[in-house]
Amino acid sequence: MTPLQDKAVGTLVGAAVGDALGGATEGWTPEQIRERYDGWVTGIVPPYFADWRNARPIAPYHKGDGHVTDDTLMTHALVRVYERAGGHLDAYAAAEHLVPEMMGEKRWIPELEAEALPLQRVFLAEKWLVLRLHYGHVDPREAGVGNIVNCGAAMYVAPVGVVNAADPDGAYAEAIDLAGAHQSSYGREAAGVFAAAVAEAMRPGATPDSVVATAVRLAKDGTKAAIEAVCERARGAAHWEGSFEGLRDAVRPFDTVADTYRDQGLGARRPSRTHSIEELPLALAFLLIAKGGYRDTVIGAVNYGRDADSIASMGGAIAGALGGVAAVPADWREDVAVASRMDLEAPGLAIAAVAERVRAADVARRRAHEQAFAELL
Repeated sequence: MTPLQDKAVGTLVGAAVGDALGGATEGWTPEQIRERYDGWVTGIVPPYFADWRNARPIAPYHKGDGHVTDDTLMTHALVRVYERAGGHLDAYAAAEHLVPEMMGEKRWIPELEAEALPLQRVFLAEKWLVLRLHYGHVDPREAGVGNIVNCGAAMYVAPVGVVNAADPDGAYAEAIDLAGAHQSSYGREAAGVFAAAVAEAMRPGATPDSVVATAVRLAKDGTKAAIEAVCERARGAAHWEGSFEGLRDAVRPFDTVADTYRDQGLGARRPSRTHSIEELPLALAFLLIAKGGYRDTVIGAVNYGRDADSIASMGGAIAGALGGVAAVPADWREDVAVASRMDLEAPGLAIAAVAERVRAADVARRRAHEQAFAELL
Protein backbone atom coordinates (compact mmCIF):
# COMPACT_ATOMS: atom_id res chain seq x y z
CA MET A 1 0.00 0.00 0.00
CA THR A 2 1.03 3.60 -0.51
CA PRO A 3 1.44 5.73 2.63
CA LEU A 4 -1.91 7.36 1.82
CA GLN A 5 -3.64 3.98 1.62
CA ASP A 6 -1.90 2.72 4.75
CA LYS A 7 -2.93 5.74 6.79
CA ALA A 8 -6.46 5.76 5.36
CA VAL A 9 -6.96 2.09 6.19
CA GLY A 10 -5.40 2.69 9.61
CA THR A 11 -7.91 5.48 10.22
CA LEU A 12 -11.00 3.50 9.26
CA VAL A 13 -9.90 0.20 10.81
CA GLY A 14 -8.70 2.03 13.91
CA ALA A 15 -12.05 3.74 14.29
CA ALA A 16 -14.06 0.53 13.82
CA VAL A 17 -11.99 -1.51 16.26
CA GLY A 18 -12.14 1.22 18.90
CA ASP A 19 -15.89 1.42 18.39
CA ALA A 20 -16.32 -2.33 18.80
CA LEU A 21 -14.21 -2.54 21.96
CA GLY A 22 -15.90 0.46 23.52
CA GLY A 23 -19.43 -0.73 22.82
CA ALA A 24 -19.37 -3.18 25.70
CA THR A 25 -18.51 -0.54 28.31
CA GLU A 26 -20.59 2.34 26.98
CA GLY A 27 -22.63 4.07 29.67
CA TRP A 28 -20.80 2.67 32.69
CA THR A 29 -18.27 4.03 35.15
CA PRO A 30 -14.70 2.74 35.55
CA GLU A 31 -15.71 1.15 38.85
CA GLN A 32 -18.67 -0.66 37.31
CA ILE A 33 -16.53 -1.83 34.41
CA ARG A 34 -13.85 -3.29 36.68
CA GLU A 35 -16.45 -5.06 38.79
CA ARG A 36 -18.23 -6.56 35.79
CA TYR A 37 -15.09 -7.79 34.03
CA ASP A 38 -13.02 -8.70 37.10
CA GLY A 39 -10.44 -6.03 36.32
CA TRP A 40 -9.61 -3.67 33.50
CA VAL A 41 -10.82 -4.52 30.01
CA THR A 42 -7.84 -5.34 27.77
CA GLY A 43 -9.56 -6.44 24.58
CA ILE A 44 -12.85 -7.71 23.19
CA VAL A 45 -15.28 -8.65 25.96
CA PRO A 46 -18.87 -9.92 26.18
CA PRO A 47 -21.83 -7.58 26.74
CA TYR A 48 -22.06 -5.85 30.10
CA PHE A 49 -25.29 -7.78 30.71
CA ALA A 50 -25.11 -11.48 29.92
CA ASP A 51 -28.85 -11.45 29.21
CA TRP A 52 -28.55 -8.42 26.96
CA ARG A 53 -31.80 -9.11 25.11
CA ASN A 54 -33.87 -8.46 28.21
CA ALA A 55 -31.67 -6.15 30.30
CA ARG A 56 -32.82 -3.01 28.50
CA PRO A 57 -35.86 -3.86 26.39
CA ILE A 58 -36.02 -0.37 24.88
CA ALA A 59 -32.52 -0.76 23.40
CA PRO A 60 -31.99 -4.47 22.68
CA TYR A 61 -28.59 -4.12 21.05
CA HIS A 62 -25.90 -6.79 21.21
CA LYS A 63 -22.99 -4.61 22.27
CA GLY A 64 -19.65 -6.24 22.98
CA ASP A 65 -18.34 -9.49 21.47
CA GLY A 66 -16.56 -7.44 18.80
CA HIS A 67 -19.67 -5.84 17.33
CA VAL A 68 -19.29 -2.38 15.83
CA THR A 69 -21.98 0.18 16.64
CA ASP A 70 -23.73 2.98 14.78
CA ASP A 71 -20.49 5.01 14.80
CA THR A 72 -18.98 2.61 12.27
CA LEU A 73 -22.22 2.14 10.33
CA MET A 74 -22.41 5.89 9.73
CA THR A 75 -18.67 6.19 8.97
CA HIS A 76 -18.87 3.52 6.27
CA ALA A 77 -22.03 5.14 4.92
CA LEU A 78 -20.13 8.42 4.54
CA VAL A 79 -17.39 6.62 2.59
CA ARG A 80 -20.03 5.39 0.14
CA VAL A 81 -21.39 8.93 -0.11
CA TYR A 82 -17.93 10.17 -1.09
CA GLU A 83 -17.65 7.43 -3.72
CA ARG A 84 -20.94 8.49 -5.32
CA ALA A 85 -20.39 12.24 -5.03
CA GLY A 86 -16.84 12.01 -6.33
CA GLY A 87 -15.74 15.27 -4.72
CA HIS A 88 -15.90 17.44 -1.64
CA LEU A 89 -19.11 17.20 0.39
CA ASP A 90 -21.44 19.83 1.78
CA ALA A 91 -24.76 19.87 3.61
CA TYR A 92 -26.61 19.20 0.37
CA ALA A 93 -24.65 15.96 -0.05
CA ALA A 94 -26.12 14.78 3.26
CA ALA A 95 -29.61 15.29 1.85
CA GLU A 96 -28.87 13.85 -1.57
CA HIS A 97 -26.71 10.88 -0.61
CA LEU A 98 -26.43 10.23 3.14
CA VAL A 99 -30.15 10.08 3.86
CA PRO A 100 -30.74 7.45 1.13
CA GLU A 101 -27.86 5.45 2.63
CA MET A 102 -29.71 5.41 5.94
CA MET A 103 -33.14 4.46 4.67
CA GLY A 104 -32.75 2.95 1.20
CA GLU A 105 -30.99 -0.39 1.57
CA LYS A 106 -30.75 -3.11 4.20
CA ARG A 107 -27.30 -3.89 5.55
CA TRP A 108 -25.94 -6.26 8.17
CA ILE A 109 -26.31 -4.61 11.58
CA PRO A 110 -24.07 -6.47 14.06
CA GLU A 111 -25.86 -5.21 17.17
CA LEU A 112 -29.22 -6.37 15.78
CA GLU A 113 -27.77 -9.61 14.41
CA ALA A 114 -29.87 -9.09 11.32
CA GLU A 115 -30.10 -7.24 8.05
CA ALA A 116 -31.96 -3.98 8.57
CA LEU A 117 -32.01 -0.38 7.46
CA PRO A 118 -29.28 1.62 9.21
CA LEU A 119 -32.06 4.04 10.15
CA GLN A 120 -33.49 1.32 12.41
CA ARG A 121 -30.28 1.22 14.45
CA VAL A 122 -29.02 4.78 14.67
CA PHE A 123 -29.72 7.02 17.66
CA LEU A 124 -32.41 9.71 17.71
CA ALA A 125 -29.90 12.43 16.85
CA GLU A 126 -29.09 10.61 13.58
CA LYS A 127 -32.73 9.78 12.81
CA TRP A 128 -33.09 13.59 12.81
CA LEU A 129 -31.32 13.65 9.43
CA VAL A 130 -34.11 11.63 7.84
CA LEU A 131 -36.86 13.49 9.67
CA ARG A 132 -35.63 16.94 8.67
CA LEU A 133 -34.16 16.31 5.23
CA HIS A 134 -36.42 13.61 3.79
CA TYR A 135 -39.75 14.33 5.44
CA GLY A 136 -39.35 17.98 6.42
CA HIS A 137 -37.59 19.23 3.26
CA VAL A 138 -35.58 21.66 5.38
CA ASP A 139 -32.73 23.64 3.81
CA PRO A 140 -29.81 21.21 4.40
CA ARG A 141 -27.58 24.04 5.61
CA GLU A 142 -30.00 24.69 8.48
CA ALA A 143 -31.36 21.21 9.15
CA GLY A 144 -29.12 20.61 12.16
CA VAL A 145 -30.68 23.46 14.12
CA GLY A 146 -32.99 22.10 16.80
CA ASN A 147 -31.39 18.68 17.06
CA ILE A 148 -30.04 17.54 20.41
CA VAL A 149 -26.37 18.57 20.59
CA ASN A 150 -24.13 15.54 20.94
CA CYS A 151 -21.26 13.74 19.20
CA GLY A 152 -23.55 12.36 16.47
CA ALA A 153 -21.99 14.28 13.59
CA ALA A 154 -18.43 14.10 14.90
CA MET A 155 -18.49 10.33 15.32
CA TYR A 156 -18.51 9.58 11.57
CA VAL A 157 -16.51 12.39 9.90
CA ALA A 158 -13.10 10.69 9.94
CA PRO A 159 -13.41 10.17 6.13
CA VAL A 160 -13.51 13.96 5.73
CA GLY A 161 -10.07 14.09 7.34
CA VAL A 162 -8.74 11.42 4.97
CA VAL A 163 -10.07 13.18 1.86
CA ASN A 164 -8.38 16.36 3.10
CA ALA A 165 -5.22 14.54 4.21
CA ALA A 166 -2.51 16.93 5.45
CA ASP A 167 -4.93 19.88 5.07
CA PRO A 168 -6.63 20.29 8.45
CA ASP A 169 -8.03 23.72 7.57
CA GLY A 170 -9.76 22.23 4.54
CA ALA A 171 -11.04 19.29 6.57
CA TYR A 172 -12.42 21.62 9.23
CA ALA A 173 -14.28 23.75 6.69
CA GLU A 174 -15.71 20.76 4.83
CA ALA A 175 -16.87 18.99 7.98
CA ILE A 176 -18.48 22.16 9.33
CA ASP A 177 -20.44 22.54 6.09
CA LEU A 178 -21.46 18.88 5.93
CA ALA A 179 -22.39 18.71 9.62
CA GLY A 180 -24.72 21.67 9.27
CA ALA A 181 -27.31 19.20 8.00
CA HIS A 182 -27.08 17.21 11.22
CA GLN A 183 -25.91 19.30 14.16
CA SER A 184 -25.54 22.83 15.47
CA SER A 185 -23.50 24.53 18.17
CA TYR A 186 -20.68 22.58 19.80
CA GLY A 187 -21.79 19.31 18.18
CA ARG A 188 -21.13 20.78 14.75
CA GLU A 189 -17.91 22.38 15.98
CA ALA A 190 -16.62 19.04 17.25
CA ALA A 191 -17.21 17.50 13.83
CA GLY A 192 -15.01 20.14 12.22
CA VAL A 193 -12.25 19.79 14.78
CA PHE A 194 -12.23 15.98 14.70
CA ALA A 195 -11.97 15.96 10.90
CA ALA A 196 -9.08 18.42 11.17
CA ALA A 197 -7.35 16.22 13.75
CA VAL A 198 -7.55 13.24 11.39
CA ALA A 199 -6.25 15.35 8.49
CA GLU A 200 -3.27 16.44 10.58
CA ALA A 201 -2.62 12.86 11.71
CA MET A 202 -2.52 11.83 8.03
CA ARG A 203 0.40 14.23 7.44
CA PRO A 204 3.81 12.52 7.30
CA GLY A 205 5.72 13.47 10.41
CA ALA A 206 2.62 14.30 12.44
CA THR A 207 2.70 13.61 16.18
CA PRO A 208 0.12 13.52 18.97
CA ASP A 209 1.27 17.00 19.99
CA SER A 210 0.85 18.38 16.47
CA VAL A 211 -2.64 16.85 16.30
CA VAL A 212 -3.66 18.52 19.55
CA ALA A 213 -2.07 21.81 18.53
CA THR A 214 -4.04 21.72 15.28
CA ALA A 215 -7.26 20.99 17.15
CA VAL A 216 -6.66 23.89 19.55
CA ARG A 217 -5.77 26.25 16.70
CA LEU A 218 -8.99 25.59 14.81
CA ALA A 219 -11.46 24.98 17.65
CA LYS A 220 -13.82 27.71 18.79
CA ASP A 221 -15.53 28.63 22.05
CA GLY A 222 -16.14 25.85 24.59
CA THR A 223 -14.67 23.18 22.34
CA LYS A 224 -11.33 24.96 22.32
CA ALA A 225 -11.38 25.55 26.08
CA ALA A 226 -12.34 21.95 26.81
CA ILE A 227 -9.58 20.51 24.63
CA GLU A 228 -7.02 22.79 26.27
CA ALA A 229 -8.14 21.93 29.80
CA VAL A 230 -8.40 18.17 29.29
CA CYS A 231 -5.16 17.86 27.33
CA GLU A 232 -3.29 19.90 29.93
CA ARG A 233 -4.45 17.40 32.55
CA ALA A 234 -3.52 14.50 30.26
CA ARG A 235 0.07 15.71 29.91
CA GLY A 236 0.51 15.20 33.64
CA ALA A 237 -0.61 11.55 33.48
CA ALA A 238 1.91 8.75 33.02
CA HIS A 239 -0.71 6.13 32.12
CA TRP A 240 -4.44 5.98 31.50
CA GLU A 241 -4.88 3.97 34.69
CA GLY A 242 -5.31 6.53 37.43
CA SER A 243 -6.15 9.35 35.01
CA PHE A 244 -9.93 9.08 34.89
CA GLU A 245 -10.86 11.23 37.88
CA GLY A 246 -8.57 14.06 36.80
CA LEU A 247 -9.78 13.95 33.19
CA ARG A 248 -13.41 13.97 34.30
CA ASP A 249 -12.73 16.94 36.58
CA ALA A 250 -11.18 18.80 33.66
CA VAL A 251 -14.05 18.20 31.22
CA ARG A 252 -16.91 18.57 33.71
CA PRO A 253 -17.29 22.37 33.39
CA PHE A 254 -17.81 22.02 29.64
CA ASP A 255 -19.91 18.86 29.51
CA THR A 256 -23.70 19.10 29.60
CA VAL A 257 -24.12 15.37 30.25
CA ALA A 258 -24.46 14.52 33.94
CA ASP A 259 -21.86 12.75 36.07
CA THR A 260 -24.47 10.02 36.37
CA TYR A 261 -24.39 9.38 32.64
CA ARG A 262 -27.88 7.97 32.25
CA ASP A 263 -29.58 10.60 34.44
CA GLN A 264 -29.25 13.84 32.52
CA GLY A 265 -30.74 17.17 33.55
CA LEU A 266 -32.83 19.67 31.64
CA GLY A 267 -29.76 21.51 30.37
CA ALA A 268 -28.22 18.48 28.71
CA ARG A 269 -27.49 18.54 24.99
CA ARG A 270 -28.68 22.08 24.40
CA PRO A 271 -26.83 24.62 22.24
CA SER A 272 -24.18 26.67 23.98
CA ARG A 273 -21.05 28.61 23.09
CA THR A 274 -19.37 27.68 26.37
CA HIS A 275 -19.86 23.90 26.35
CA SER A 276 -18.31 20.98 24.51
CA ILE A 277 -19.02 17.36 23.83
CA GLU A 278 -16.95 15.12 26.09
CA GLU A 279 -15.85 12.57 23.48
CA LEU A 280 -13.36 14.56 21.38
CA PRO A 281 -11.36 16.14 24.25
CA LEU A 282 -11.15 12.74 25.94
CA ALA A 283 -10.04 11.01 22.74
CA LEU A 284 -7.23 13.55 22.35
CA ALA A 285 -6.32 13.15 26.03
CA PHE A 286 -5.93 9.38 25.78
CA LEU A 287 -3.92 9.85 22.58
CA LEU A 288 -1.50 12.10 24.48
CA ILE A 289 -1.27 9.79 27.47
CA ALA A 290 -0.54 6.86 25.15
CA LYS A 291 2.01 8.96 23.21
CA GLY A 292 0.11 8.10 20.05
CA GLY A 293 0.11 4.36 20.64
CA TYR A 294 -3.06 2.75 19.35
CA ARG A 295 -3.59 0.07 22.00
CA ASP A 296 -3.40 2.33 25.06
CA THR A 297 -5.35 5.15 23.37
CA VAL A 298 -8.27 2.78 22.84
CA ILE A 299 -8.00 0.77 26.05
CA GLY A 300 -7.90 3.97 28.09
CA ALA A 301 -11.12 5.11 26.45
CA VAL A 302 -12.77 1.71 26.85
CA ASN A 303 -12.12 1.63 30.59
CA TYR A 304 -13.13 5.27 31.07
CA GLY A 305 -16.67 4.26 30.16
CA ARG A 306 -19.44 6.82 29.61
CA ASP A 307 -19.60 7.23 25.80
CA ALA A 308 -16.75 4.75 25.47
CA ASP A 309 -17.46 3.56 21.94
CA SER A 310 -17.32 7.06 20.47
CA ILE A 311 -14.29 8.12 22.53
CA ALA A 312 -12.41 4.94 21.56
CA SER A 313 -13.50 5.26 17.93
CA MET A 314 -12.27 8.87 17.65
CA GLY A 315 -9.03 8.13 19.46
CA GLY A 316 -8.58 4.96 17.41
CA ALA A 317 -9.08 6.84 14.14
CA ILE A 318 -6.41 9.41 15.00
CA ALA A 319 -3.95 6.82 16.33
CA GLY A 320 -4.59 4.68 13.26
CA ALA A 321 -3.92 7.65 10.98
CA LEU A 322 -0.66 8.37 12.80
CA GLY A 323 0.62 4.79 12.80
CA GLY A 324 -1.06 3.16 9.81
CA VAL A 325 -2.96 -0.10 9.82
CA ALA A 326 -0.11 -2.01 11.47
CA ALA A 327 -0.64 0.09 14.60
CA VAL A 328 -3.99 -1.66 15.15
CA PRO A 329 -3.38 -5.07 16.76
CA ALA A 330 -3.91 -7.77 14.14
CA ASP A 331 -5.97 -10.01 16.41
CA TRP A 332 -8.38 -7.16 17.15
CA ARG A 333 -8.69 -6.35 13.45
CA GLU A 334 -9.45 -9.94 12.55
CA ASP A 335 -11.79 -10.66 15.45
CA VAL A 336 -13.88 -7.49 14.97
CA ALA A 337 -14.14 -8.12 11.21
CA VAL A 338 -15.37 -11.68 11.81
CA ALA A 339 -17.73 -10.79 14.65
CA SER A 340 -19.22 -7.84 12.77
CA ARG A 341 -19.26 -9.63 9.40
CA MET A 342 -17.52 -6.66 7.79
CA ASP A 343 -14.51 -5.98 5.62
CA LEU A 344 -12.86 -3.30 7.72
CA GLU A 345 -10.06 -2.49 5.25
CA ALA A 346 -12.11 -1.96 2.07
CA PRO A 347 -13.64 1.37 3.22
CA GLY A 348 -10.15 2.70 3.95
CA LEU A 349 -8.91 1.79 0.48
CA ALA A 350 -12.06 3.29 -1.03
CA ILE A 351 -11.68 6.62 0.75
CA ALA A 352 -7.97 6.75 -0.19
CA ALA A 353 -8.97 6.41 -3.85
CA VAL A 354 -11.50 9.21 -3.41
CA ALA A 355 -8.82 11.37 -1.78
CA GLU A 356 -6.54 10.94 -4.81
CA ARG A 357 -9.30 11.94 -7.24
CA VAL A 358 -10.32 14.93 -5.13
CA ARG A 359 -6.73 16.12 -4.88
CA ALA A 360 -6.29 15.96 -8.66
CA ALA A 361 -9.42 18.07 -9.13
CA ASP A 362 -8.28 20.51 -6.44
CA VAL A 363 -4.88 20.94 -8.09
CA ALA A 364 -6.45 21.59 -11.49
CA ARG A 365 -8.81 24.15 -9.98
CA ARG A 366 -5.99 25.94 -8.13
CA ARG A 367 -3.85 26.12 -11.25
CA ALA A 368 -6.73 27.56 -13.26
CA HIS A 369 -7.29 30.17 -10.57
CA GLU A 370 -3.60 31.04 -10.39
CA GLN A 371 -3.48 31.53 -14.15
CA ALA A 372 -6.61 33.70 -14.14
CA PHE A 373 -5.35 35.82 -11.26
CA ALA A 374 -1.96 36.25 -12.89
CA GLU A 375 -3.71 37.66 -15.94
CA LEU A 376 -5.54 40.13 -13.69
CA LEU A 377 -2.19 41.41 -12.48
